[in-house]
Amino acid sequence: MKVLGALVSGAVYTGTPWWLMGSITNLCDQTLLPPDSKWTCPMDNTFFNASVIWGLVGPRRIFGDLGEYAVVNWFFLVGAILPIIVWLLQKAFPRQRWISLINMPVLLGLTSMMPPATVVNFTRWIIMGFLSGFVIYRYRPKLWEHCNYVLSGGLDAGTTFITILIFFSLQYSNNIFF
Repeated sequence: MKVLGALVSGAVYTGTPWWLMGSITNLCDQTLLPPDSKWTCPMDNTFFNASVIWGLVGPRRIFGDLGEYAVVNWFFLVGAILPIIVWLLQKAFPRQRWISLINMPVLLGLTSMMPPATVVNFTRWIIMGFLSGFVIYRYRPKLWEHCNYVLSGGLDAGTTFITILIFFSLQYSNNIFF
């Protein structure tokens, strides 16, 4: 089942950009697109921007003492200290077994993969993750074993379906009547 899911998602992820480039005329030529067009084709602009940032501007003017994002460097220290704090809490409170379930590298790594969203989205994700990954896993392990993979696939498919629906109903057409 996982192989089939990987094949379908690979085909969809590969086919969607090709379909967009074939169905939207002049997608990669911004001079021929209408002035109010939302479509762009980044291609080599990414490499150009990266070379300007790291070569021309330099990391000191971005993340150093001359930069706007110098405070971001403190998160390296926070990321190194948080697992030690969790370990110390685990040693200080050995009867609290839930402390050993806290995995700071995973939690901090997940924040980098979260899309920009509102608090409502994060709250729903936390509630679903807690219910599925802790409550059902602990109190109904057979149900979790039987249904968790299907729940995950259903939530992913629902997100994909609604994303496509919103795309076609709101952004693909300029004729929005409501």
